Amino acid sequence: MPPDDEPSPEHDNGTLSLLDRLGAALLGEPATRAQLIEVLRDAQQRNLFDPDALDMIEGVLSTADMRARDIMVPRGQMDVVDFSRPPEEFLPVIIESGHSRFPVVDGDKDKVIGILLAKELLRYLQLDKRRRAKFNLRDILRPAVFVPEAKRLNVLLREFKATRNHMAMVVDEYGGVSGLVTIEDVLEQIVGEIRDEYDIEAEDVTIIDRGNSEYVVKALATLEDFNERFGTVFAQAEIETLGGFVMAKLGHVPRRGEKLEIDGWRFEVMRADSRRVHLLKAVRLGAA
Repeated sequence: MPPDDEPSPEHDNGTLSLLDRLGAALLGEPATRAQLIEVLRDAQQRNLFDPDALDMIEGVLSTADMRARDIMVPRGQMDVVDFSRPPEEFLPVIIESGHSRFPVVDGDKDKVIGILLAKELLRYLQLDKRRRAKFNLRDILRPAVFVPEAKRLNVLLREFKATRNHMAMVVDEYGGVSGLVTIEDVLEQIVGEIRDEYDIEAEDVTIIDRGNSEYVVKALATLEDFNERFGTVFAQAEIETLGGFVMAKLGHVPRRGEKLEIDGWRFEVMRADSRRVHLLKAVRLGAA
């Protein structure tokens, strides 16, 4: 039996070399991030950890290079609450969007006065008419956090964790609001897409009826299937899928939250990356 300080035979061929390479990386080598990623990919191929772990490691590394501007929801696509309006007017917007947090603005998106948690409005719904008349939205707002467009995602995530905030307003060099970013947006860069109640788990299902003329649709659903189910006549030359159809009509690869209204339907992008759309919410307008 070999002494305890000698490597066992099963480590002689390959594994020891890999550990040496990983150790060298911790001591300052490889010289570049690309070389480090190659070492990590080599380790994964040797089944030292699974592909999901590799994806997350690469995601963590990428956050140091990405800025808030790269993942923010642009100003024009932000769902906001206008402070000057009574809750009865903006409650439908909150319910329809499905978001949990909303910037509250004072007439202009550059004038963000706080963040509203949708659940806080439950207090309002429990009030009688007399107490609703005295309700002040400011009393339930959380302070808004502002970050520059150039804020690195790894730093932003650390600040989210330290302050327990889940949303930040992104501002340009002149102080104007250019968009918003959430902790979920940052985490998705690391762990991939975070699934929620809108996601369709079954591979053979492309359309789910959520009631009230609202449907969740995989972007890969064919135009033929959609038209057959809903009696529509959507068509686009050389395009077969609903996601491709929406992209063609918008004229670009849309980001999450972008909407398209066409022929009595509103399509909202629920999931998308830099190349294509993944998930849509479809609402039949004017339906009883």
